[in-house]
Amino acid sequence: MSRPQKCRRVEFLPNVTYFKPAGVPLRDLAEVSMSIEEAEALRLKDLEGLEQEQGAEKMNVSRPTFQRVLASARQKVADALLNGKALRIQGGNFEMKWRRFRCNQGHEWELDTPVSALPELCPKCREPSVEPILPAGSGSNHGWHRRKHNISHSGRAEK
Repeated sequence: MSRPQKCRRVEFLPNVTYFKPAGVPLRDLAEVSMSIEEAEALRLKDLEGLEQEQGAEKMNVSRPTFQRVLASARQKVADALLNGKALRIQGGNFEMKWRRFRCNQGHEWELDTPVSALPELCPKCREPSVEPILPAGSGSNHGWHRRKHNISHSGRAEK
């Protein structure tokens, strides 16, 4: 029996999660599905320009695991682009990392480094109800403010 997969850390949720070739009806397209953590590996390596060691550290995985996730993501993007398929970003097994927070009183603050656990109290008013604010371009919360996520293919978080 294989060991259970660790949650991978993710700091960004894309605003747009579906891409298709122009001029081809959706009903005529095959679809490639990419997980949230595969998209995160692409972002860290290809957009942020991090070395694999740095990307692996940010995602809380080993460097070989980061390489496998990245290779899978790149293969899926290439398949979609070169074979005229739609690309859907969804699902996965990850924990969200946050940097900005807001309390029920409306105070907002930012931490120097992203965290996966919500602060227990607002540092300004000691309010215990705190929620994360996703980075610009990360879409809306969509119920993804839970600490760990096991997202099904329907896009709904499972407990």
